[in-house]
Amino acid sequence: MKKLTPVFTASFILTFIFILWGAIAPGNLESVSGIAQSFLQTNFGWFYLISATLILFFVIYLAFSKFGDVKLGKDDEEPEYSRFSWFAMLFSAGMGIGLVFWGVAEPVSHFYNPPFGDPETPEAAKNALQYTFFHWGLHPWGIYALIALALAYFKFRKDAPGTISATFTPLIGDRVNGPIGKTIDTIAVFATVFGVATSLGLGAIQINGGLTYLNSNIPDSFSTQFIIIIGVTILFMLSALSGLGRGIKWLSNTNIVIAILLLFFFLFVGPTTFLMDTFTTTIGSYAQNFISMSFRLSPFDESGDAWIQGWTVFYWAWWIAWSPFVGTFIARISRGRTIREFVVGVLAVPTIFCAFWFAIFGGTGIYFDNFKNAGIWEAMQFGEYTEIALFSTLGEMPLATIATVLSIVLISTFFITSADSATFVIGMQTTNGMLNPPLGIKVVWGLIQSSAAAVLLWSGGLNALQTASIVSAFPFVFILLFMSASLYKGLQSETTPVKKKRKSL
Repeated sequence: MKKLTPVFTASFILTFIFILWGAIAPGNLESVSGIAQSFLQTNFGWFYLISATLILFFVIYLAFSKFGDVKLGKDDEEPEYSRFSWFAMLFSAGMGIGLVFWGVAEPVSHFYNPPFGDPETPEAAKNALQYTFFHWGLHPWGIYALIALALAYFKFRKDAPGTISATFTPLIGDRVNGPIGKTIDTIAVFATVFGVATSLGLGAIQINGGLTYLNSNIPDSFSTQFIIIIGVTILFMLSALSGLGRGIKWLSNTNIVIAILLLFFFLFVGPTTFLMDTFTTTIGSYAQNFISMSFRLSPFDESGDAWIQGWTVFYWAWWIAWSPFVGTFIARISRGRTIREFVVGVLAVPTIFCAFWFAIFGGTGIYFDNFKNAGIWEAMQFGEYTEIALFSTLGEMPLATIATVLSIVLISTFFITSADSATFVIGMQTTNGMLNPPLGIKVVWGLIQSSAAAVLLWSGGLNALQTASIVSAFPFVFILLFMSASLYKGLQSETTPVKKKRKSL
């Protein structure tokens, strides 16, 4: 790049100031961001819930409307990647580290601290998995699908720049090239940096937990996590050198293979029949209670309201903060697919896989703790080490050491893939939508997001990671809602086959 774009400059300054603030005054950063988080959760939890549900319904409508056959590209274009590689890449970018971190921890947490009702009961176990399915199911993928649809449609079919602001052309016209458009792109980059930093921080925490589990001489501390971040940063920088078609594609395929191996290990070494029964029952209760969960708040129950703010609102904010990154990446790999094929693929396949994953991992954790007194919950509570849940569960199974090593490898490859993909996406957004951003730009953003993850861990650990997601996501909710209106208006210009036929007659 001979000249840096205004979006790059503004985004770099904002994120650098935040990182510098956290490095110099971590306590102050934690205090101020905590106040902002509490304000947003308390006063706008309803806004997050309604917005996420409206977005999901909108993309489902598009898939089954007259626009379903519209291609994300020219009419004669074919998909660039096979379905397996496509699913692997969108899955690795879309969930990644979070699946491994929360796979056991979240259902077990809900079992002992349920959203309502008594803990440690059959009803609590069912609700624990039902709400985990909810948090990792259709809603996050609906948010991702919206951005990816808008970007792919305007970029590949209308030849617009591959930036978030370009999707607003039907609404604001040429003003997307002015201050309004630059502000939209800057907000998107800021949300992406801290959404990805949250995931990278979780990855560093859990890799540290796994290494400590294997060797008690390795301390579970920020210094160890910082070393892990440095090591993985070097690895994903090397991956970035090979580009999208080689590095990310190869790592994504590797991720999905290792994830399936680990999934089958839990399924067949663990209580198989119990786990399959759990999956079947819970997927039914998720479908049955989908609408009520989508709008559930607890204004008359203070403890229930705190639970929703700490879990559901946090997740919705995390997905929204991740959405510019995941949406841009999915758009980049989805050229040539129809809107219907895209929406069904992005919503259905990852949702079913995530449900199966949590039924197997979470069901195993609940089974061992409830029926075998494994002490997983106690291990999680000791020092609030949420990351130890997976390794405590593996400790109850044969070949625990091998499975633990495999888990650490999976977390590491997810870490590399997420960071590599994020540098690519942020590079696109800060270079006016270049499909292949310069290496120097990607290196800068790779260092920025790793630094952000380190600063968040330094200033408050897991709580700081959650706070960053909620705060950075709030302004982007408005962008998502207006993007829906802009995409719909843009699709109105499409001539459906029926209209073409009538015109010819």
